[in-house]
Amino acid sequence: MKIKNIYLLSLFLILLINGFVFSQEEDTSSSASEPLITDRPDATESPSTVAPSFIQIETGGAYESFKDNSVKTESFTYNTTLVRLGLLDNLELRIGWDFVEGQTTINGNKLDNISSGFNPLLFGTKIAIAEEKGWKPQIGFLGHLYLPFTASTDYRPETTGVDVIFAFEHTLSKKSSLGYNIGARWQDGSPEASYIYSLSYGYSVIEKLGTYIELYGNLPEDNKANHLWNAGITYLISNNVQLDATVGSGITEGQDILLSAGVSFRLPTK
Repeated sequence: MKIKNIYLLSLFLILLINGFVFSQEEDTSSSASEPLITDRPDATESPSTVAPSFIQIETGGAYESFKDNSVKTESFTYNTTLVRLGLLDNLELRIGWDFVEGQTTINGNKLDNISSGFNPLLFGTKIAIAEEKGWKPQIGFLGHLYLPFTASTDYRPETTGVDVIFAFEHTLSKKSSLGYNIGARWQDGSPEASYIYSLSYGYSVIEKLGTYIELYGNLPEDNKANHLWNAGITYLISNNVQLDATVGSGITEGQDILLSAGVSFRLPTK
């Protein structure tokens, strides 16, 4: 299937599901009456889980540019989709998959060999461990597998990737919060761990409009550390639908720019 067709199909599905969301009668349950909490657009994962009997879909697109001397690599991600299914009050199932197209330019000349295809499918879970109490943060745990046999040839690693993440969040005031993650990842066929971190400050400008700024990165055991930042906005159309936009860049050498936009929505499963 051509990239254009995949993009149009993804857009159609997003609009179709959004239309379904808006057509639903208002749910009077406590879960549906609260605004959804998403794991996008920042890199920091929330410690909150999706409530039982609800499914939450978080999707969008992204552009990244990397430059190393005369070599520039551009990456277009057309479908950064994460599906979160609430199983218990403190447990959710997570499945994610995205389609990527890569373009390399050397000394201003674009190469003909464009890489494209699906990244390995993400399969995992999130567990809510503790609620916030006083100075003690809300705590969650996430674990994911990245399955190589689900990836396209251009993006297929030799071994299964794994990551484990602890997520924390503090409420600073009625309008602001601080979230942070620590964890480790084994990916791209490397036996060495890459330690990951993130720190995100969120501020609610008005009731439906939020902003955030974030510092995040990784510290591989066999390579130099990589540090990045991003900032963005979220807009809550309703308690069940949220739009977002992000811009970011690398602090260390590597990423020149990150641009991202997306939508998240929540649906009852019964």
